[in-house]
Amino acid sequence: MTANGPDPSNGDMQNYRLTLAYDGREFMGWQRHGDQRTVQGVLEASIESAFAQQVSVRGAGRTDRGAHADGQVASVALTRGLAVGDVHAMLGAELPADLVLRDVAEADANFHARTSAVGKTYGYRIWNAQDCPESELGRVWNSPRPLDISSMQEAAGILVGEHDFASFATKANFKQRSTVRNLQSIEILFEARIIEFSFVADAFLYKMVRNLVRAIVKVGEGRSDKAKLASILAAKDRSAAPGTAPASGLCLKSVHY
Repeated sequence: MTANGPDPSNGDMQNYRLTLAYDGREFMGWQRHGDQRTVQGVLEASIESAFAQQVSVRGAGRTDRGAHADGQVASVALTRGLAVGDVHAMLGAELPADLVLRDVAEADANFHARTSAVGKTYGYRIWNAQDCPESELGRVWNSPRPLDISSMQEAAGILVGEHDFASFATKANFKQRSTVRNLQSIEILFEARIIEFSFVADAFLYKMVRNLVRAIVKVGEGRSDKAKLASILAAKDRSAAPGTAPASGLCLKSVHY
């Protein structure tokens, strides 16, 4: 046992990789925080109820309050002797309707959901029309102002590659050693009144995706352009960039290992 729960390197323990999806509307984010309803807190309580073991779950990404996931990954150590199918069935039965266990796999003792990751894919959705349907409320950024998709796609291209993304990081990230990230791709698609972004990178700074979305949308609104976006990136200064897009449109799509 360690300060963070059972030690996966203990020969009596088996490390598991859990793939999760959740609707973030009723969660106060991923990270355990007192008595608040968080994904980590609900997941740990469900595991402890299912297997009568005290655990500490490690997540690949600390999603914000109201953000969603289709492919969040968590790692947890449980006593050996549990078949993967039994872990899936027993834990799945304990979870609430807005937190779904998609997959369970055995993992090496040194596997850690966050530090073993080599990249992530985030999605972001905007309802770009009037009269957002009730089924989409809390699942999108409801922004009916017409947007120039081609201008957004062209401007987003300058963000792809390895850059210092300090202009798109929160103050908490400035304590880190580096705000340089390799943003491998950005895709922006428009279909049936929904604009869908896809961001792939080796890692993301806190709120980086939401900050990038807001800056790109300003281009689509005609209130910024490709040159201005380039100058914001070059400034390496958060105050040079516009605000932050709502968490409701954000979804952690997958984690790469």
